[in-house]
Amino acid sequence: MIPSTGTETRDDSSGLGTDLVLRASNVSVEYAGSRPTRAVREVSLELRRGEVLGIVGESGCGKSTFAYALTRMLRPPARMTAGVVEYYGRDGEVIDLAALSGDRLREFRWNKISMVFQSAMNALNPVTGIGSQMDDIFRTHRPGMDKAARRARAGQLLEMVGIDPRRLRSFPHELSGGMRQRVVIAMALALEPEIVVMDEPTTALDVLVQREILDEVERLRAELGFSVVFITHDLALLLEISDRLAVMYAGQVVEYAPAEQVATEPLHPYTRGLLRSFPDLRGQRREMHGIPGNPPDLREALVGCPFAPRCESVFEPCREITPPLRAPAGGWPVACHLHDPAHDDYSSEGGR
Repeated sequence: MIPSTGTETRDDSSGLGTDLVLRASNVSVEYAGSRPTRAVREVSLELRRGEVLGIVGESGCGKSTFAYALTRMLRPPARMTAGVVEYYGRDGEVIDLAALSGDRLREFRWNKISMVFQSAMNALNPVTGIGSQMDDIFRTHRPGMDKAARRARAGQLLEMVGIDPRRLRSFPHELSGGMRQRVVIAMALALEPEIVVMDEPTTALDVLVQREILDEVERLRAELGFSVVFITHDLALLLEISDRLAVMYAGQVVEYAPAEQVATEPLHPYTRGLLRSFPDLRGQRREMHGIPGNPPDLREALVGCPFAPRCESVFEPCREITPPLRAPAGGWPVACHLHDPAHDDYSSEGGR
């Protein structure tokens, strides 16, 4: 069951719809081996039409693995061991992505859901021109389009992301990092999908180019109306662009709330630690603090709260009982015993 965030009803004037487009329920992913790695552990999230859902966490927390599970792009030794991912069409159709295979999966992917990968240079074929790579999309998914129509559409897509259509003749290495990332975004939007999953799309770009890419994504989302799952380790960035945030730690969601509430009233100690780890560009100068210690080894069985060894607010139940993700009275879903009334006696004794 998906925990309620208390934000199911939205103001239509915001331009964001209230209807569901994607739901992941209790998704778990494991990397096989002599000591299997449980990289994603019972993650449940919802995406609504027109919104940006941000997923944030340290490297190794399972963000990218979860993204690949959503798009059915997991490769061995990774496999989805539990859970359901469902797409909700505008016509009321509900599609279980796990049930898709072969031509049906190929037709669904990029038409309904597409992905912008972490490294644009690796996502593009270095020995094939940009125009040829975009042409492949239409020849595969739009076989009825003739060559002239395919070329015209490719040029329109480049113009849409702010690139001169003459760049269709260029090879990836002839473009800057920011231009390559824009090309990958254009390719992801080629078939007008309803959902775009962006896996750290601004990694390795300088801050000015990052801002240009983010502004471009926001403009295109407003213009075309697609929904975005935006994955990054940069919480400051997500607070600026997201409608809702899912904070992941050790393969689990530990806080799930509207972005503005995470920014002002984070409930989980891990979220608070992330917020203290970057400077406030608009507020007063303050001392930054990193989170001590290291994330747990996901090959091991996790007992109690996985963040307990690094938590400044740890108290007795944290080391023994795994906190469920649930919403306290007047709050939003958080996996923390500090917000569980059943443990008030412990926390009042100084555990906070």
